[in-house]
Amino acid sequence: MHKSRIVLSDKIRRKVAPLLADRLADAIDLSLQLKQAHWNVKGPHFIALHELFDSVHAVVVAKVDMLAERLTTLGGTAEGTLQAVGKRSSLPGYPIKMTRGEDHLEAVAAVLAVFGGLTRLAIDICDEAGDKVTLTINPLRDGRTGGLFLNVALHRKSTRLNS
Repeated sequence: MHKSRIVLSDKIRRKVAPLLADRLADAIDLSLQLKQAHWNVKGPHFIALHELFDSVHAVVVAKVDMLAERLTTLGGTAEGTLQAVGKRSSLPGYPIKMTRGEDHLEAVAAVLAVFGGLTRLAIDICDEAGDKVTLTINPLRDGRTGGLFLNVALHRKSTRLNS
């Protein structure tokens, strides 16, 4: 850990910084998975999904920067290279060969759910550790991510009705 003039104790910084490094890797991985879906989606709902994936990506990328800056403020090192992210990310890999919009929607919703769970756990740990600032950086606090889950739910409902 680097020296920091932040008023948090060394104990808190040493607990929160590695956690932030893990969530940073997850957020970078998530941003790449969203772009994978955005670039490769096909089908009758192409434009709606294409724009949805891009809009959620924009939210995640903004939070990536906030996570990285908070990590370095705490005295950690923001490891944003592809190699570091690949080693550190806790997210499942994205299925590369998909093209159907419905498949991308399901895959993105699934990875967002995993990311959301990891984020909620990190928020709880930051709260328990006494770092009130870090716990406010919630990468899923934007309403556009909720739209993705709504689209998945509506798609599932319409698929059941048409069966």
